[in-house]
Amino acid sequence: MSGIYIHIPFCKQACHYCNFHFSTTRNQQDQMVDMIIKEIYLRNDYLPSNHLHSIYFGGGTPSLLTLAQIENIFKAIYDIYDVDQKAEITLEANPDDLSPKKIALLRQTPINRLSIGVQSFFDTDLAYMNRAHNQEEAKKCIDYALQAGFTNLTIDLIYGSPTTSNDQWYENLKIAFGTGINHLSAYCLTVEPRTALDHFIRTGKQKPVDERQASKQFDLLIKEAETHGFEQYEISNFARSNAYAVHNTSYWQGKPYLGIGPSAHSFDGNNRQWTKANNATYIRELQHTNHQRFPTSIYDQEKITPTVRYNEYVMTGLRTKWGVDTAQMTSRFRDHFLLEVKKHLKAEKMWVRGTTYGLTKAGRILADGIASDLFYMESEY
Repeated sequence: MSGIYIHIPFCKQACHYCNFHFSTTRNQQDQMVDMIIKEIYLRNDYLPSNHLHSIYFGGGTPSLLTLAQIENIFKAIYDIYDVDQKAEITLEANPDDLSPKKIALLRQTPINRLSIGVQSFFDTDLAYMNRAHNQEEAKKCIDYALQAGFTNLTIDLIYGSPTTSNDQWYENLKIAFGTGINHLSAYCLTVEPRTALDHFIRTGKQKPVDERQASKQFDLLIKEAETHGFEQYEISNFARSNAYAVHNTSYWQGKPYLGIGPSAHSFDGNNRQWTKANNATYIRELQHTNHQRFPTSIYDQEKITPTVRYNEYVMTGLRTKWGVDTAQMTSRFRDHFLLEVKKHLKAEKMWVRGTTYGLTKAGRILADGIASDLFYMESEY
């Protein structure tokens, strides 16, 4: 079973920390949707199966789409694919878009899950991040969605901001867990190169991220999640009653997926492909193609070597509750893994059950470093 990701590259304004591909100029939105639909048809043979278990609208801000645009995209998908009756169909949305009227329109579509970019329930944090909504909208939109019948909800929160004290982070979590959502994604504020936040910190206009404070807030996150019955099934993701994110879990488990739209990535099981992150080029090239193949001029690709596959399996697997299974590795990689993992087992940063290895609670904060230690480097052998 496979999934489709649809990238909608438009936003009302630029968040200071964001390095995803988007534009705040929306005069090409109609053309973009038309070309996204065209790409769906042109790439109908990319996935190994036409049976879909998830559809995910990401961005950018997909909640900026009109009802007609969403329905037209769904028509193309359902024309080609056999969408499972229980498929998870997610739309990312910003709180300022989720008025009762907008939510009522979304209920008319196959969308059955909303991923709401709350980030914080405090205006000081939202102003620092340059978010378009305020704290009241952050709270009200969740109630609106639940009242309209969207019971499968997830929200995003960000910790580690210089504006977020430990007390304020605790209050963010208290509010989040009290809303009735069944899934939470919580991310440490990361300063990405070439973002506005990176520039502000380098020029002294904003304080840098305090890693010690971020670590304390991560610990508080884990504690409060457990208290409220949320399982940490991935480093940054917490769910109640097995409400795991189906689409994102497929990424972590290496399942095939098709990415549609500028900057979107695809994986067919052996190769990775990504469309160039340029709206004008994407629209122009697709408008001018009359043949039945997706134009090679607007995407790049790489063949996944056994070493890359192993390293990615370790990196993503260790982030999840399921860990990694050495029975799934070839002898070359298994021997390397078993040698390097010993120090992390001894330090009680990892656990082992049969042939499966994962991170302990103490190891989760060090996930990236531990995974890096376990990577296979060709030059070492």
